[in-house]
Amino acid sequence: MRAVIFDLDDTLVDHTSAARTACVQWARGQGLAGTDDELAVRWAAIATPHYERYQQREITFAEQRRARVREFLPHLDLAIDEAADEAFQGYAEAYHASWACFADAVPALRRVRGAGLLAAVLTNGDHAHQRLKLARVGLIDEVDQVFTSDEFPFGKPDPAPFIGTCARLGVDPAEALMVGDSLVADVQGAVGAGLQALLLDRRDEHPSHSPRIRSLEELRF
Repeated sequence: MRAVIFDLDDTLVDHTSAARTACVQWARGQGLAGTDDELAVRWAAIATPHYERYQQREITFAEQRRARVREFLPHLDLAIDEAADEAFQGYAEAYHASWACFADAVPALRRVRGAGLLAAVLTNGDHAHQRLKLARVGLIDEVDQVFTSDEFPFGKPDPAPFIGTCARLGVDPAEALMVGDSLVADVQGAVGAGLQALLLDRRDEHPSHSPRIRSLEELRF
């Protein structure tokens, strides 16, 4: 093994908690009714299909944001892009303020590099946005390179980002280990591209899957 490639959201950074906190705060400011759980679940359900369309290059990063906010706030007149962008900004600011890395992230990255291996990030997302996230939570200097899906024809689980990442790292896919929380996007995608893969199952959602770890503390070299 020569490189360990990490997913970002819900692997190194607690995206789910940040998105929930931001959604509830933002939704209350918009006067929306419902429990915190109802609002967070609805926002996540709306976000998923639009973000998948972005990964398939059907729409841009900005367009998926507009589609999400228009569906979440149908009572507002957001037909004009500028209005939708302004409405989304309230969520974005709260989301950015809620970013935090998991406590096991920095030690794991340092163990990787301490073992003489390359530590990289491969994430489905916008390059500038994800690099900002890494910088804000103090991880940008803990990795050797950052790769995002918008640099490749398609996002994970398509083979392109995995193969492209390995090529740019200068390693053969068989020499790389992908670590991520998504069984489909990270694990199955990586294996399909010829990489080794390890599922990070923080919420114990896939107890029968092997290999898996519950925390990055279990990642040893």
